Formats: sequence, C-alpha cells, structure tokens
Amino acid sequence: MQDILSQKIDSLPPLPETIIELEEFKKSTDKEPITLLQIVEKDALIVSTLLKVSNSAMFGFRSSVETPSRALNLLGINFTLSIAFGSAIKNALDTNLKAYGIGSDDFMRISNMSSNLISQWISKVDFDLKEELLLPVFLQETGKFILSDLANEQGKTEEFYAAIKASKDIAAVEKEFFGTTTSAITAAIFRHWKLSDNLINMIEFVDDLDNCPDAHKHSAQILNVAKTACNVLDPLSDESAEAAIAKAKSFGLDTAPLSKAIEKMQDRMLDE
Repeated sequence: MQDILSQKIDSLPPLPETIIELEEFKKSTDKEPITLLQIVEKDALIVSTLLKVSNSAMFGFRSSVETPSRALNLLGINFTLSIAFGSAIKNALDTNLKAYGIGSDDFMRISNMSSNLISQWISKVDFDLKEELLLPVFLQETGKFILSDLANEQGKTEEFYAAIKASKDIAAVEKEFFGTTTSAITAAIFRHWKLSDNLINMIEFVDDLDNCPDAHKHSAQILNVAKTACNVLDPLSDESAEAAIAKAKSFGLDTAPLSKAIEKMQDRMLDE
C-alpha cells in the first residue's frame, strides 16, 4: 500500500506556476499586498474562490466583496494567501472526494471554516501564532484527495465512507484501510512539491501526536482541534464542537476562547 501511495504522489504533476509564485511570496521578507494581488489576479479560479469565500456568511462582512483588492484588504495577507494556496492546490490535484462524502466546494468551505475558527480562537491567545497557522490549517486536509482517489481505484469508496460514518474517527479508519492518514499524505505531497519545511512539519503529525516532535507539538495539537471541530462528516456540529473542546482541554489549551469562537462560527452558519 505504501508503494502505491508513493507512486501516486511521485506521479503528481509539477507544481503549478501559481503555487511557485505564492510560495516565493510567502518566503519573502517584504510582503507587499500589491505583489500578492498581482499573483492572485493571474488565476481566474483563485479570484473566483477568493470572492466566493469573502462573501460567505463565515466572515459576515457588511457589504458585498466584488474585487480581489477589496478581499485582500478585508482578509489580510495571510488569509488571502491561504485561500489562494488552497484553491491552486485543489485545482492541481483535480480529483473527487466521494470516499469522504463531500465535493470540492464542500472541501473549500470546510477549509475556510477551519481557518476562520483558528483566526477567531488563536488571535485571542497569540496573534503571531494565529498568523503562522492560517496556511497549514487551510491546507492540512489536502491528502484526502489522494486517499479518496485510491479508495475509488480499489473499489472501496462506499465501504470506506460507511466506515468513517460509523466510526467518526476518520484518521483511524484511514489507517485501517490505507496504512496511513491524511496528515502524513499531505506532508508527503508538500515534500514532493518542495514546499516549506515549516509548513510540512506542522502538518505531518496532526494525526499522530504521540510521535510528533516537541518543537511542533503545540501547533499540531491546535491543528488537530480545528480538524476535529471542522471534520468533513459534520463540521461544527454540537457533537464535533464538544469533541474539539474536550481535546483542547486534554492538551492543556485555553478552551474559553475556543468555545466562544465555535459559538460565533455556529451563529454565522445559521446565516448561510
């Protein structure tokens, strides 16, 4: 199974030019908004996604967001960068997510939900950490495209989906079926594409916290909590929220701002 997965990752197309430019921008010390805007505006699909996300109830902006420049101004550099990365990577992988019972639009919505949750929660605790986590939280479920494609190839799509619905522990079912998990596959994809080591390190052990290096454990724990709250089966449901808060408590994280962030996100979902 590992050989099959390795072959699938090795056969991925080259890194799209847009992602290369976004990665170079992310690494630069002088992050001018106009430079990011110029990169984003080259890709019509990214622009479409950016405007769609900006106008979602999750942000609750008072007026319609009609241009990429206004979206960038309202969302900030790191949030815009995350949405642009997510859109470009989703388009590059170009496969379905039937094994998880969702479509690509649902995937982007849940990624956006997770990013919003991190923003609402961690900004109350550590602003710099929040900024650092916006990209990995948006991208951490990318590996699901590969695992869903593999389930389809092996004729296990329906069986896998039934198993995750029955278990609710998606990572455990992934491990049972494929011998690995989303976070490990996401890290492998990004390593193949030579994205930043810091991004890879924060994501790689989200589903395997016991083996996570201490240097990245705190970030991985927060990402795990966000993943639990905004899981693909029932994102931000009362059950998912309770499970996320319980995890945060077990990690020794501050649950008060998390609870408030979840409540705010749930209220916004009612307006969708």
